[in-house]
Amino acid sequence: MIEHTAADLLATLRKGDGSAESLTGAFLDAIRQRDTRVRAFLHVDEAAALEKAHDIDARRKRGEPLGALAGIPVAVKDVLCTAGQRTTCGSKVLQSFVPPYDAHVISRLRRADAVLIGKTNMDEFAMGSSTENSAYQITRNPWELACTPGGSSGGSAAAVAACETPLALGSDTGGSIRQPASLCGVVGLKPTYGRVSRFGLVAFASSLDQVGPLTHDVRDAALLLEVIAGHDARDSTSVDRPVPKYTRTLDDPVQPLTIGVPREYFGAGLDGEVEQAVRAALKVYEKAGTKLLDVSLPYSQYAVATYYVVATAEASSNLARYDGVHYGHRAAKHDDLIDLYCRSRGEGFGAEVKRRIMLGTYVLSSGYKDAYYVKSLQVRRLIKDDFDRAFAQCDVIAGPVSPTAAFRLGDRSDDPLAMYLSDIYTISANLSGIAGISIPCGFTKGGLPIGLQLQAPPFEEEKLLRVARMHERATDWHTRRPKL
Repeated sequence: MIEHTAADLLATLRKGDGSAESLTGAFLDAIRQRDTRVRAFLHVDEAAALEKAHDIDARRKRGEPLGALAGIPVAVKDVLCTAGQRTTCGSKVLQSFVPPYDAHVISRLRRADAVLIGKTNMDEFAMGSSTENSAYQITRNPWELACTPGGSSGGSAAAVAACETPLALGSDTGGSIRQPASLCGVVGLKPTYGRVSRFGLVAFASSLDQVGPLTHDVRDAALLLEVIAGHDARDSTSVDRPVPKYTRTLDDPVQPLTIGVPREYFGAGLDGEVEQAVRAALKVYEKAGTKLLDVSLPYSQYAVATYYVVATAEASSNLARYDGVHYGHRAAKHDDLIDLYCRSRGEGFGAEVKRRIMLGTYVLSSGYKDAYYVKSLQVRRLIKDDFDRAFAQCDVIAGPVSPTAAFRLGDRSDDPLAMYLSDIYTISANLSGIAGISIPCGFTKGGLPIGLQLQAPPFEEEKLLRVARMHERATDWHTRRPKL
């Protein structure tokens, strides 16, 4: 039961062949049995989950209308506010923070009658690519426990891969949904910036952050996106445009289809096994009559540098609110107000968060803002222009998600630059605000998953999902599950 997709489980529940309570119990059992090794969850509220499932069963028995995810467990990255339940962002700063309200996407899940099964681990304030920066625990890759699940949504990706939940939500600032999805062998979708409300998403970099699904297959990603997408007046960047019924058109192939293949994505630094798997995935499309077109994204070589100016500048501003006064960690001993600020932040933030705050403060400082921050905004526009020119020639752009498969825990902890380069192929989508998805496309000889990245123009998630589904229907990579 726990290895099935959410769509299959929904069909089972609707037929009356099972109950939401027994389904929720099965996933809670899986968490108890497996998560001592995987460490995907920070908080699991068994009583609340079972109570919700019991209520759904009672309503179904009475013939009452139910939501689109009625009875399906969903795990939530601990960066999304949940009323009455701790939201820590993987940080000691928010160790005891209990939000008085739900994030917009949490409200949407509740309205859809999803069963919120727990909050998942993450890199502190979503800053990291390996989920090793959490203040609480290190999450492990279900395919190889000595390896990272990726980050910063590593807990959500690992929970789905380990069959501890059929659906999960993550957030993606520079690849934090797609990269862990690739490393864990699941599907991860970063919607267009503005497609999903950020209300209640604790901010890292406000112009880059976006909430999205992590699932076993593309069909489930379409289902979950339908639930969470849409306009929200509380988020000034939320775009007011209709949400397509992604699940209705999912199995309609895109014909004719032209896929752009950027030459810059297949250069130095790309692991040979990853390239081989991605090339094989492109041949699957070619056999289906797809045209592969060489395209160029010349400014992509500046994406990492640009991102680590823009993102850290916004992080420096956003994280200034954690001062030990309003909420969050407060130092027990301090001499005066300035000392309170310094001690509270010094005790509460981890090393990576401090590094990014200092970088961001530096690039915004007097005498350096024009040279770094303003210049990065200009290059960001050039990166977007690259995509605009490429999309004028093709429907979607395809390439690798990450330069390598999952690396061993600890291997890059002392080398921030090597860690930052883990997101070299994903960062550009956030800088450009476009949609991107990672789908399973193979395994290394050592049995580690590899993902294919597809990127589409803004608000063309419907086409993106259909193109991803074409590959999925022709292969079986998405059906593989780790043996735990």
